This record gives sequence, structure tokens and C-alpha cells, in this order.
Amino acid sequence: MAFAVSDELLGTFVPIAVYWLYSGLYVVLDGLGMDDYRLHPKGEEARNIVSRWTVVRGVLVQQAFQIAVSLLLFTVLGDDNGTVRKQPLALVMALQFIIAMFVMDTWQYFMHRYMHINRFLYKHVHSKHHTLVVPYAFGALYNHPLEGLILDTVGGALSFLISGMTPRTGIFFFSFATIKTVDDHCGLWLPGNILHVFFSNNSAYHDIHHQLYGNKYNFSQPFFVMWDKILGTYMPYTLETRKGGGFEARPVKLDRAQQIKAD
Repeated sequence: MAFAVSDELLGTFVPIAVYWLYSGLYVVLDGLGMDDYRLHPKGEEARNIVSRWTVVRGVLVQQAFQIAVSLLLFTVLGDDNGTVRKQPLALVMALQFIIAMFVMDTWQYFMHRYMHINRFLYKHVHSKHHTLVVPYAFGALYNHPLEGLILDTVGGALSFLISGMTPRTGIFFFSFATIKTVDDHCGLWLPGNILHVFFSNNSAYHDIHHQLYGNKYNFSQPFFVMWDKILGTYMPYTLETRKGGGFEARPVKLDRAQQIKAD
């Protein structure tokens, strides 16, 4: 007898598998030697306050919370008759993808920015993520559980519900969002990265935010940079070749007003 797995379960667990597989790919690449493509020299990882094993445990805790909330959501909203929603036309699914991306970006921008504005939330919640001054792939979801709940789980639920996508479409959307988030934290600038062709919100852009001078800029994640540009929190940068190998994302010189804001 065949064992059937629901789209809801797949939508919950597949993105988690994608997270570890895709970030694992970067670990393998790192082992092969990526010094010519790093945004920070390897020795700079010593600036990170937490160990890699602490990060792994923290991410697993957050993913456990995500699983619990997702299963609860699908239990409450699920169809008791066990019917599977019919997939819409490809054009409709593409539109749902775009709507979900916009919703997720909007939610995460304002929640992320508020966690920087509110000193209590930054000190006790969001600062955990910023203990990784030099980001790496599997640290992408190293957050306080409350932040993971607010930004990722609630943001994902809103994207799913407002876009009207089916659970099956959600499998692909959340897997893609996971890949994008991991890529933005990978700490590498790889040639031929197709995500850099379509998105200016990338590993260099987000690396700026993880530095002290960029802490109040580049809040947008994980897809577009529109809210940063609209609301004046966009920090332009240049990508320069570093002596000794690799790249460095350097902010373009700020005007006086922006310097005061950053201080």
C-alpha cells in the first residue's frame, strides 16, 4: 500500500531539507577553497561571537518552532474532507509567486527595521542574529525564536494566505525563499550566480547590513530592495577586489545627513 504525504507536510519539511542541503553545498565549496570569492578573509570569522555548533543548534530550535506553527496552521485551515486543491494555470501561479514575494518583503522590512529601532527588541531578540558579523550560509536562520516566529513564520503565513497559493505551490515558493535567504548570507560572491542577475538584494547587499556602519541600512530581505530605496534606508556600495584575494563590499561615501543618522 502506497504511503501518501500531503502537500501541507511537504510544504513544512521540504524547505527545511532545502536549507541544510543548499547551505551544505556552500560548506563543501568552502572546503574546496573559496578565498578568491569571499566577502571577508577567512580569519575574520573570529569576529563572530558564537561558534558554528551553537549556530546549528539555534537554527534547529527555530525550525522546530516553524514546524509546530506550520502544522497548527494547516490543521486549523485544512480541509477535513481530504480533498486536494486543483493547481491553477501557470500564469496564475507566477502571479501568486510575485504577490507572495511582495508580501514577505513588506512584512520583513518593517518588522526587521522595527527590531533595530526598538532598543529592547534589538538587545534581547534581534542582536542574536547580529552576533554573526561575518555571515555564512547555515547561519541564515540563526535567530531568537521570537524573531523567527515574527519575521519568518508569520511572514510566511501571510505570504501564503494573501497570495492564495495552494499548498503545492507553497512547497516551491518557500523552498525558493529558503534558497534566497541562504544565498544572501553565504558570505561569497560567486561568478555566474543567477540569483544576482535577477535580484540586487544579494550577499554583498546584506553583508553591508551586518557591519556596524550598515546596521541602520539595508533592512530589505529576502528578495527586493524597494522599501530601502523608498524609505531612505538604502546604502549603496561598490564591490572591490581585495588585496590577497576575494572581494569587499564598501559603502559609497555618505552625505552628512546620513552620517549623523548612522552615528
